[in-house]
Amino acid sequence: MKIAIGNDHAGTEYKFAIIELLEKLGHKVINYGTNSAESVDYPDFIHPVAKAVENNEADFGIILCGSGNGAAITANKHQGIRAALCWSKELVELARLHNDANILSLPARFISKYQALEYVQTFLDTEFEGGRHQRRIEKIPI
Repeated sequence: MKIAIGNDHAGTEYKFAIIELLEKLGHKVINYGTNSAESVDYPDFIHPVAKAVENNEADFGIILCGSGNGAAITANKHQGIRAALCWSKELVELARLHNDANILSLPARFISKYQALEYVQTFLDTEFEGGRHQRRIEKIPI
């Protein structure tokens, strides 16, 4: 699987741990940065992830910023993107099961590195249920 990842300065440390996990699992990772802890503007690194998923250049995306909110809001501006801000394993599961989320947004300042890795694994392991949820997803675009 091909996974795009992007972050602001708050998510750099976690991003490198996530990349290591993804590569260990055999996934190809497209890193849109930043690779530094120096302050940056998150949209500069989130838009490329959303575009990669939107254009089918990546199967999924993972985005990180301090709260996860700015990253999710930015990604969700793109058509066909369903970025879910998750801070618990249950939310990750539901984001995939019910919402067919294609981008996972993580709040780097509010979860541990262990949790971030667990959530990424859960995101990748959980399949969309379809059924009644498909009908609801089809009503999202305007």
